Amino acid sequence: MNSVINGSILSVVTIAILGFSGCGNSNNSKNVDGFVGNPHEVADTVIAEQRAILLESVLKKDVGAQSPRDIDSKSGTNIKALTTAPTSTKMNLCNIHFHKSAEHKGGEFTLYAGNGNGEGYGTGYKYSGTLTEEEKSPFEAEEVCKDEHNPLYSGDTIEVHYVYSSDDVEPGATLGSCLASDREAGTQPLLRVETQVYVLVNDEHALNFESLTEVSHNADFYQANNIPNNTGIPVQYEGSTTGPSYNEKASPFQVTWSVRPNIAKVNIETVGNWCHHNDFDEHHAHAVRNLVINPKLLSTIK
Repeated sequence: MNSVINGSILSVVTIAILGFSGCGNSNNSKNVDGFVGNPHEVADTVIAEQRAILLESVLKKDVGAQSPRDIDSKSGTNIKALTTAPTSTKMNLCNIHFHKSAEHKGGEFTLYAGNGNGEGYGTGYKYSGTLTEEEKSPFEAEEVCKDEHNPLYSGDTIEVHYVYSSDDVEPGATLGSCLASDREAGTQPLLRVETQVYVLVNDEHALNFESLTEVSHNADFYQANNIPNNTGIPVQYEGSTTGPSYNEKASPFQVTWSVRPNIAKVNIETVGNWCHHNDFDEHHAHAVRNLVINPKLLSTIK
């Protein structure tokens, strides 16, 4: 969940990408694929240096816990007081976007994709289960949501962020849509991200992504009512916006995260259709922030 709020509103170009999307050895578990052997894969020392710079940035500023994290680990020693956002049913859905590979680790997505290029591409976590040969067979168009860095293929994992705001706003492009136009400069609404990890399969009977991202409006709020409700009890914790722009600096934006531990399989064709036409001006997968592993940068999961 990237970030965008600037001087005039802290600049609506850094609540950005929340994606809204981390000291020592990369410690990501070397069960790797993805960029392994690729000349653009950066060394562990590069990731370690980024994490060291991030730690210094967080400790020097009055900011709270960071994201993404391992949702299977509850430990964290960042004790800055944070305000938990209301349940999503009491907030407005303001943005939907996704990242290629999961930004979070845990549950059914623990397979490290590799260090990538150091800028958020080719990294993150993949589905750690198995797919049938048919499910991972190439889609007829081969790739969808075509992009220079992050085209999607059958078998790929994506982490979808359904972003909610306490402001009176309508769904729209970027996280700037989560901020009321009359919001006082230097302030932010309460933000919650309902998170679901999906695996793209070549199966017309799998879930329809266009349905999964449908937005409705009841008497009070905009809602995404079709988020799967059978993928485990969401792990809730206090963190921040994500995205690789925060690999070496702290995100100042507080977010309450609800991350479902199990994956759902989605028809790759419908993901491609959504990238061609949606209300959020989203056309491809976003990059991934380094997993935050230092306890000083993490809240305790209760």
